[in-house]
Amino acid sequence: MKLIAQLILLFGIAMIHYSCVQAQGEGFSFFDSIFESNIDENKLFQESRDSVFKQKLKNSKMFLTNNKSYSQEIVFLIDMKIPSGKNRFFIYDLKKDSISKSALVAHGAGSTLSADSLVFSNTPNSYQTSLGNYKVGNSYAGNFGKSYKLHGLDKTNSKAFDRLVVLHPYQCVPDEEQEYPICESLGCPMVSNNFMESLHRVIDSSKKPILMVIYY
Repeated sequence: MKLIAQLILLFGIAMIHYSCVQAQGEGFSFFDSIFESNIDENKLFQESRDSVFKQKLKNSKMFLTNNKSYSQEIVFLIDMKIPSGKNRFFIYDLKKDSISKSALVAHGAGSTLSADSLVFSNTPNSYQTSLGNYKVGNSYAGNFGKSYKLHGLDKTNSKAFDRLVVLHPYQCVPDEEQEYPICESLGCPMVSNNFMESLHRVIDSSKKPILMVIYY
């Protein structure tokens, strides 16, 4: 019991010292190292996603150069490596060479292995998201309101149309970013009602189909 009391006393002294050091504006190596480590990890993650984004954008521009039947003004980019609670659907203005808007987008429920790990499939009834290039097709009045059919352009998403994978809104998808995962779809890229209104304006005003890229 005497040893325990001494340990408690030492801990109390250490905490008092920590408070004093903090008040003087100095660091406390143990706690600061954890905090700085998290900042470093977030920074590295963001830098890696920025690098992938630039490469996917470059590939998209090459695709559009070779396919003039698609809009040369807008491309949609969806980075599924970014947590679902963070903005990862990007509307990219090719004329201004900048992101005009970003928002949350859900992935398929079958894709979730863990909070930070996803798998993807082109298999019917897998409820998984399919990676690849898509052509945003015609609009239609669906169960969730005005939606858009999607045509997979790669081997990884060639069955998207038959799987009824579409771009649609749903009320469970929030407008603001959050620290925890959002709801999931049955394989469709699913956005908030408000963001869908923005997509309506972009898609419906385009004279040519828009390229959408889902990557990881």
